[in-house]
Amino acid sequence: MSKITPQSGILDIALYQGGASHIDGVSNVVKLSSNENPFGPSEKAKEAFRKTAFDLHRYPSTDHSALRTAISEVHGVDADRVICGVGSDEILAFICQAYAGPGDEVIHTEHGFALYRIGALANGATPVEVPERERVTDVDAILSACTERTRLVFIANPNNPTGTMIGDGEMARLAANLPEQALLVLDGAYAEYVEGYDGGAALVDGRDNVVMTRTFSKMYGLGGLRIGWGYGPQHVIDVLNRIRGPFNLSQAALAAAEASVRDIDWAEKCRAENTRWRAWLAEALCGHGVPSDTSCANFILARFGSQDEAEECDEHLKSEGVIVRRVAGYNLPNCLRITIGDEASCRRVAHAVGQFMGDET
Repeated sequence: MSKITPQSGILDIALYQGGASHIDGVSNVVKLSSNENPFGPSEKAKEAFRKTAFDLHRYPSTDHSALRTAISEVHGVDADRVICGVGSDEILAFICQAYAGPGDEVIHTEHGFALYRIGALANGATPVEVPERERVTDVDAILSACTERTRLVFIANPNNPTGTMIGDGEMARLAANLPEQALLVLDGAYAEYVEGYDGGAALVDGRDNVVMTRTFSKMYGLGGLRIGWGYGPQHVIDVLNRIRGPFNLSQAALAAAEASVRDIDWAEKCRAENTRWRAWLAEALCGHGVPSDTSCANFILARFGSQDEAEECDEHLKSEGVIVRRVAGYNLPNCLRITIGDEASCRRVAHAVGQFMGDET
């Protein structure tokens, strides 16, 4: 047996399974499994991407100054305290690498994004799962789980895959009562879908123990380019930049992201369409006997009577060319996560679910 072994904890990580994108033997597939923007990126973003073809022989910016400035101007944050990464995933990984190690604990909620547990294990730390209250983050449960070993607390707000969120007051109460050595990480991958929500930026500005992350993969439709950003206290951003690779983002990604964040009209259009069809789909599914919590994101967590029923519905949807996401790995075996698509996609999935529940022919 080889004596070459990985660091402790790494072999406890299950390989990540992304949302499926095809069904064998089925054409005209509708993919509603990865929470992608059905309208894609803005025309301005695509044009900015095309122009970078003339400079592919040049190294990209190392300090991401133009993009950080755009983020600062649009979101009203301090550009010097913005860090950009290969999706918000990379920034979350930086945070784990910098602040969690053997003997440390990393808190996440029972239905929280899988990457939080992965980040803890990858760095030898211990992930600590705390319960939610009816699929909503429970601040008191988190505070009760904190110990002198707690270094990181991860909260997605809105959460994936539940779509629920907690208010600014509860988030501020959590930050104010954490142990002094702990850092609160607010994952705002879906923040753009909440009208007027700053993703926690004001809380970051008011404290020294909160950092937030955002992504261009959801609302802005740039999942294929992998780009995100974080905002935090200067002492945290300085640490993260010490471990960030100097050329971690391509010029194409930087240019497309800058154009995207400045195209406010496109973002508002996408948000409005998502809000409209999210409400329609939730009501349609409820009419077929499939409830869901009020979602603040670009998906619905459809709840069925049992795991068997959820899986059988998933198989029926596949037979109809509709791909959604099973979430048993998130402790939600009786649920399916359904991305909000365009009008045709929403009507198609609602019809297929109705067929399965015996309400459609």
